Amino acid sequence: MSGTPRPDPQPAPAPDAGDRPDAHGSTAPAEDPGHGSAAPAEDPGKGSEAPAEQPGEGPAKPARGLPRVREMLLAIGLIIVVSLLFTRSCSFSPGGPTVAPGSAPTVDSAAQLQEAALHTPFALHVPQLPPGWTANSADDGPVVGGGRAVTVGYLTEGGSYVRLVQSDATEENLVAAQAGGPQTATGTVDAASLTWVVYRVGPRSEAMWVAQLPSTPRSSLLLTGSAPEPDFRALAQAAVDGTVLPVGSAPS
Repeated sequence: MSGTPRPDPQPAPAPDAGDRPDAHGSTAPAEDPGHGSAAPAEDPGKGSEAPAEQPGEGPAKPARGLPRVREMLLAIGLIIVVSLLFTRSCSFSPGGPTVAPGSAPTVDSAAQLQEAALHTPFALHVPQLPPGWTANSADDGPVVGGGRAVTVGYLTEGGSYVRLVQSDATEENLVAAQAGGPQTATGTVDAASLTWVVYRVGPRSEAMWVAQLPSTPRSSLLLTGSAPEPDFRALAQAAVDGTVLPVGSAPS
């Protein structure tokens, strides 16, 4: 059958990018290019590049260590301040630590010894201290292995420390109790009309002198500390020449 030839169908115009149908077949309205909500077009030449680093990332990481460094510096400064405060009251010398007498606590050694004499089974000596000396500690208690010890610590005029221990314990037990263990004598010295057995104890090899008193009941004197030998001799003489408190009582 002959008929009028039909014209070739023309391809439909491609929909505008803003009018493409969505997944449901509806056409989304094109966004107004004048509004700021449209995403900027990517540069084809930079599509493979990594996104730019944001502030606080990447190279900014080392800055996170700054607070730690600041804290360390503050801690070091605090340690220095504490050290300076400490050295105002305590300094170190080759013979041992020295303490400023005015910065240390003090005790009434005569009163402490009089109180101890009430229950001590041997006579106690109250030293007549050299000028500038102060008592800064006192103690009274049993000795391991038997006996009792009455101790008074002194600061010399020069800031050295030496303590006097009066006891009825054996020399061996008394030395072990004061030194923290058995010790070996290194010799003898004569001071205050007594012969003192000498020991060297501790990491500083501090001197320890022990002498038997010519009294009844039997008792001994022990000296030890960081003070030099002249201070040991001064305290030995002060103890021997001091007031003697009778057994079990204190003078009025």
